[in-house]
Amino acid sequence: MKKAVVLLSGGLDSATVLAIARDQGFQCYALSVDYGQRHRSELEAAREVAWSLHSHAHQIIKLDLTAFGGSALTDRTMEIPTSGEKTEIPVTYVPARNTIMLSLALAWAETLQSQDIYVGVNAVDYSGYPDCRPEYIQAFEQMANLATKAGVEGKKLTIHAPLMHLSKKEIIQAGLALGVDYGLTVSCYQADEMGRACGICDSCRIRKAGFAAAGVSDSTCYRLRSV
Repeated sequence: MKKAVVLLSGGLDSATVLAIARDQGFQCYALSVDYGQRHRSELEAAREVAWSLHSHAHQIIKLDLTAFGGSALTDRTMEIPTSGEKTEIPVTYVPARNTIMLSLALAWAETLQSQDIYVGVNAVDYSGYPDCRPEYIQAFEQMANLATKAGVEGKKLTIHAPLMHLSKKEIIQAGLALGVDYGLTVSCYQADEMGRACGICDSCRIRKAGFAAAGVSDSTCYRLRSV
């Protein structure tokens, strides 16, 4: 089997991507990053998702981005927005996060002699992050093939972003068809230590709307019964 490194945050999108990579015949090496995120329960969710979807291996790399701050996800003095999506890039954007994570995935892929990396970025139902756009993924892929020994030797690396143009409804439908248990995933920006979601942050709003649009039961565990 061909090997693929799959970036796995523990959220809905990355779980779906892991299922897609597995369905496409890859032996999956899941990679999660402990970057000091306030919603640390997503890392435990990543462990459970990796196990449930039969990843060949799962690595959690610790890289503390709280030293830089600059995001409500890494700086606890900043509030998580709960008033709905805005047109500007939100404070939950983590500077260079996808670039850092893709670089780590690239290093592992080259070590494994893998030519495929899967990532769950999406340019439809997302919060306006600049590193979720197709032109960014294309640019990173080009850089990866210039910057690695494998690329120089003609072993082209491909960055797969299968969710890029899908709505949250379509992502959920695809995942359910592949057996993803979304009850294991954590998407909330301020989930508690048990993985229970707030129900009001941007990520929760997008997720809830996706389940509603798909016409399926929302398996998310919320802290408040009224959510």
